[in-house]
Amino acid sequence: MKFILGSGSPRRKELLAGLGIVPDLILPPDIDEDPRRGELPRPYCLRLAEEKARAVPSGPDDVVLCADTTVALGRRILGKPADAGEAAAFLTALGGRRHQVITAIAVRRGARVLVRESVSTVKMKRLSDAEINGYLASGEWQGKAGGYGIQGLAGALIPWISGSFTGIMGLPVAETAALLSAVGYPVWRQE
Repeated sequence: MKFILGSGSPRRKELLAGLGIVPDLILPPDIDEDPRRGELPRPYCLRLAEEKARAVPSGPDDVVLCADTTVALGRRILGKPADAGEAAAFLTALGGRRHQVITAIAVRRGARVLVRESVSTVKMKRLSDAEINGYLASGEWQGKAGGYGIQGLAGALIPWISGSFTGIMGLPVAETAALLSAVGYPVWRQE
């Protein structure tokens, strides 16, 4: 049995390492991540995680783990910004408001796919131009849903969360351990 992480995210790899799990292979799938017309954030996120898990090549007994993180401002999906201008627009929209961070995880073993989500509420403080420009200059916004990563400099911009800190980072550890156990992957190994 091989453990395949279907993600190139260094944060997901670090969070798995916290569980003592080191992937045998890292194979990020290449799928279309554009939302469908009228698609809401939670169904979108669950769909992407499952599509990613199904797209990763694996053997019949291998365990594949994929995830998708989406920032939702009401019904609006804030994905990974294309450029600094879009990241600035996202940060401006999020400033002073609560939003949801949804991370869906999908675990596949053979033809069986289990999917679960973690939904957290995050409040970002109202941001000054200096804070937005400083954060954009850091480059931390790149490749991150909603244009920020809570585990870095943006942590100083977030006074309040309700939910899973690791889910906001991109891999809810409790839900991940439960799904891996459900497909027979030994999370609680005794060495």
